[in-house]
Amino acid sequence: MNARPSAIAFTRHPARHGIAWLKDASRMLAAARVRWLLLLLCYYVIQLMVSVVPLVGPLAMMVLRPVFTVGFLAAAWTQHRGGMPEIRHLFRGFRADLRALLPIGAVLIAGTTFAVLATALVDGGALLEAITSNTRPDEALAANGRVEAAMLFGILCALPALLAVWFAPALVVFQDCTAGQALVASLRAALANWRPLAVYGLLLFFYGAVVPGIGIALVAVLAPPAVAPYVIALTVVPYVFLFVAAQSISDYVAYRDIFHANEDDAAPVVEAGETDSGA
Repeated sequence: MNARPSAIAFTRHPARHGIAWLKDASRMLAAARVRWLLLLLCYYVIQLMVSVVPLVGPLAMMVLRPVFTVGFLAAAWTQHRGGMPEIRHLFRGFRADLRALLPIGAVLIAGTTFAVLATALVDGGALLEAITSNTRPDEALAANGRVEAAMLFGILCALPALLAVWFAPALVVFQDCTAGQALVASLRAALANWRPLAVYGLLLFFYGAVVPGIGIALVAVLAPPAVAPYVIALTVVPYVFLFVAAQSISDYVAYRDIFHANEDDAAPVVEAGETDSGA
């Protein structure tokens, strides 16, 4: 019999653990950088191929996101125990409990849709129209204070669904939870750890948005316009790929830290420079 969500044990951590999640994930990435980038590239190729199907493709990728998340979790789980991430790990979720994973994807779609629709309460539908239309947003829209407020409101509306989905795939595959149990337990654990979560979120924003933005701005100022796109492609784009890979690993690190804080059943992570050969 599966445990009730309230019976799934987790640990409350201080704020500094939000830093440790990314720090440990970066260390794991450094130990198998090429393999993680290949795994991520394979995922993006699949996403691109599926998303070209009008309407159905993007929805299908959102529904399948928890399934592919299991793949990244499997790769991190393997590395955590002294193994190496491999492309085949990406598809491990299709061999897991799809009856639990697919509803998690449906909750993600529902939460995101609700958040987007809710922005109309703040800006009268300006952001919603920009998202659903084929026209490119102009500078006036970007500078509209009501639109900015609507974006923040939408993020707040989406937050409960995002937190519920965050650990849910891991709880399904590692703790044999149903979709409902996993979603509730994930939300409870995330809210209980709001301090490290807040630090973690700020770090993701800084390294995932501020740093690339500064990099692009510097290239625009220092490099000739004809050369700037190539410089960005050779500097900022690889950085973004590395950041996304580290963020994917951090999902596993945070899950282990919160739900298995007192367990130490893994072999030491191999140090950087010892694992990229043969990737």
